[in-house]
Amino acid sequence: MGDYILVIDEGTTSTRAIVFDRDLEQVAVAQKEVPLTYPNDGWVEQDGEEIWQKTLDVCRDAIEQAGGVEKIAGIGITNQRETTLVWDKTSGKPLAPAIIWQDRRTADICDRMKADGYEPAVQAETGLLIDPYFSGTKIGWVLDNVDGARARAEMGELAFGTVESFLIWKLTGGASHVTDVTNASRTLLYRLGLGEDGGWSEAMCALFGVPASMLPEIRQNADDFGASEESLFGKALPILSAAGDQQSALVGQACILPGTAKITYGTGAFLVANSGTDRPHSSNRLLGTVGYEGAGKGAMALEGSIFNAGTIVQWLRDDLRLVSDAGETEEIAAGLSNNGGVYIVPAFTGLGAPHWAADARGTITGITRATTAEHLVRAGLESVAYQTRDLLDAFEADGVAIKELRVDGGMVANDWLMQFIADICERPILRPDYREMTALGAAALAAIQLGWLNPEDWAERDVPGTTFEPKMEAAMSARLRQGWATALRKTLA
Repeated sequence: MGDYILVIDEGTTSTRAIVFDRDLEQVAVAQKEVPLTYPNDGWVEQDGEEIWQKTLDVCRDAIEQAGGVEKIAGIGITNQRETTLVWDKTSGKPLAPAIIWQDRRTADICDRMKADGYEPAVQAETGLLIDPYFSGTKIGWVLDNVDGARARAEMGELAFGTVESFLIWKLTGGASHVTDVTNASRTLLYRLGLGEDGGWSEAMCALFGVPASMLPEIRQNADDFGASEESLFGKALPILSAAGDQQSALVGQACILPGTAKITYGTGAFLVANSGTDRPHSSNRLLGTVGYEGAGKGAMALEGSIFNAGTIVQWLRDDLRLVSDAGETEEIAAGLSNNGGVYIVPAFTGLGAPHWAADARGTITGITRATTAEHLVRAGLESVAYQTRDLLDAFEADGVAIKELRVDGGMVANDWLMQFIADICERPILRPDYREMTALGAAALAAIQLGWLNPEDWAERDVPGTTFEPKMEAAMSARLRQGWATALRKTLA
């Protein structure tokens, strides 16, 4: 057996392969972008075959960098959650483009279901709210909008999966149609619970019109998911772990104890707090979900989702062309003494928690003749902090007091933003030196499955990094948050 773990980190805008050694130190990395397409207002898609091919490419590249496949003990997978694929069980070909988690095409369906009073029952069963974000209505959309799909699904010819499930199917040549508990808990079809308390819900499958024959088998995050075909890498590799990216980051940040929390600033931003083994309940439109499960241990979690974080910087760079590189935003924001009264509410694809406004669209408020491009850049960054504070307030209202935030993801390289988040949220921000926490979590889970790692030791490890303490005067922080609240009201109106 080799001494390395190959992690597939399939994100919203790119797919990566990272090789870790027994000490969970990075040995090699390869990455390729996977473009998003926007065929209609609120629609967000990707080519499922391109996801697979580019994932295969980066895996081969990373294995070569690491010294060859003989050094690899197995594979861990982490992935963008809720993104939905339906494919032919015989050919393995997707019937339609992958519908990305940001996609809002089923907003009308969700609105009708909420108007008909289904949401309380759905939340009680799944821990989730009725929203286009989740997989359930996306599956129904494919079945009802691809010719013959529903009839074929009823005959057992089609498979559904989130991205990790699709990749495992491809890696194993169709031998494994499986998912893990964290990804399953984001579908609207999962009865929320750990162990035997969780599982696919017949009631939810009936409500959302999803034939049970389409669903993958559910396994723990550290488990046997099958093995890759020998022809892919020159050796069959066991698939040892799978976890949705946010729960994988929860493990990567060692949030193993109840009350610990992390937020990942990627394409979106996702705040997840370990809530112990008790099933979480929210009165403030947060989500109950599975935190992780494996080696006889597990935890539930409470989550708040921000749909647009890193996409704000992409928009400033690629669409408005106000910067040529994301790194420029830090210097621009720091060069201004204030935001000039400008606020951006980045509801490009609606607003997530705690608002859940699928039809909301972005606004820019407070502009005057004195407003500059630099003010827009700073307002874009500031919006991430305000949205984070909204989530923390909702968590606190639900009785979950988060005293410090562990952060990761691409945006945390921006020191100015980290300090501003600490100031607006009035809490310390802990940023680890190693930032790829989603991949690290998948590696840790794979190491647990291999017997290389004890979960208790992982929870107690010392994580080198930087702490940003709040420095802004409380009155100034309050005034800025009031300006955000005004802008938010205008957006929601």
